[in-house]
Amino acid sequence: MNFTPHQVWLAVEPVDMRLGVEGLSLRVQESLGRAPCDGSAYAFCNKRGNRLKLLVWDGAGVWLAQRRLHRGRFVWPQAGQTVCTLEAEQWRWLATGVDWQRLSAPPPAQWKL
Repeated sequence: MNFTPHQVWLAVEPVDMRLGVEGLSLRVQESLGRAPCDGSAYAFCNKRGNRLKLLVWDGAGVWLAQRRLHRGRFVWPQAGQTVCTLEAEQWRWLATGVDWQRLSAPPPAQWKL
């Protein structure tokens, strides 16, 4: 699947990676309060942080892609939020295992040279 969505919604709480299209679609509806077929992409991560699944409706059907890192973990938002949205560039970095949060981090207010 060669797909770069314009916006990706991250489900912050870890999910059981055995869930398929139906289970993850239900999670989108119940936990995130969104429609899984609204044109957005929805990403889910496991508890260990080394696997993720991406659920995407393309107008004709649903794609479910999975990615596993052999080393390291995906940089995922901390629990406490329900959902987090990413833009296309942030998604590309996250999917490769890079810390996407540091791409646009504002400098600290007290920063001086």
